[in-house]
Amino acid sequence: MIADSELTRALNHELGPSFAAEVAALIAQKGPGNLYDAVVSSQFDADRLDYMQRDRMMTGVQSSGIDLTWLLANLEIASVRTGADQDEGGEIKTLVLGPKAVQTAESYVLSLFHLYPNVYLHKTTRGAEVMFSALMRRLLRRGAEGHNGQTGLPHNHPILRFAREPERLDRATALDDSVFWGALPMLAEAKNDNIARLANGLMNRKLPVCTDIRQRVEEGLPRVPSEPRDLWQARIALTCNNIETALREHSIAEDSSSDRIMFDRFDRAPYKRYQDSDTPLNRILIRTGGGAPVDMADLSSVVAGAEIFSIRRVYTFRGDTEAKTVLENIMRTEILRGQP
Repeated sequence: MIADSELTRALNHELGPSFAAEVAALIAQKGPGNLYDAVVSSQFDADRLDYMQRDRMMTGVQSSGIDLTWLLANLEIASVRTGADQDEGGEIKTLVLGPKAVQTAESYVLSLFHLYPNVYLHKTTRGAEVMFSALMRRLLRRGAEGHNGQTGLPHNHPILRFAREPERLDRATALDDSVFWGALPMLAEAKNDNIARLANGLMNRKLPVCTDIRQRVEEGLPRVPSEPRDLWQARIALTCNNIETALREHSIAEDSSSDRIMFDRFDRAPYKRYQDSDTPLNRILIRTGGGAPVDMADLSSVVAGAEIFSIRRVYTFRGDTEAKTVLENIMRTEILRGQP
């Protein structure tokens, strides 16, 4: 849209002939390449500082507050080396925080981390998301195959147009929230039972039941006193993977006519250190006296020791006792196998 549309012409006319291409390149790249990129997208960028406050306020969460005024007051620009070895690489300018902001920066990292279980990964939120994903997958598949009559939507509906021609930009830009919400009552009357059930669930908030596999595994496989924590975590992860594999291979999960078992898997590290972020532009650096800025994780044992936040969940429809029984039996079997 930025590279070839009326937006392109507007940007280039107002800000220079290559501006649109530069914006498109910035969005396309995987990580920040300079100081200005870091302001837009990094571990400490303007977007996060904004949405952390906005989402906390709009959801009513009392934790995860950050002292934005103090962070900005202690924000500086400094030159740091780009190579891991002090004798290698050049220098690049990046954002750093002054020494007075160490505790506030630590609070920022942990506040973002806490927003995930409390808001973004809340089981009810994710339940609605997995239902929406299942509905759209099935709807787009039917539309692409030409089975429009089973969806409940008219042949020229924007969603079905996109399903038939997903490569066309105008088909994608025609989709927005109003298109989806307006389609729900028609989808709820679809001839395809699964589309109708998913649409009714979203429209009437009859969300699926969540089973937290990881929580159940941790409860069933407690860490023994002599077991190193990393080995216990590995045992937990292996058992969760075995449960998911067994569920996917079961006939209920393989049933192409329904989404009786819906999976939800997510992993997030609270903070990426240098070896994971590849560039100082994507780190939170603290100036401590006259030396080179120091990585946040090297100053804070709390940030350094924060483990990856991981969820492994399964959602089933309310009243589907057969799917629930299959899930419980597989979890019980794999937890017994995972015991030391």
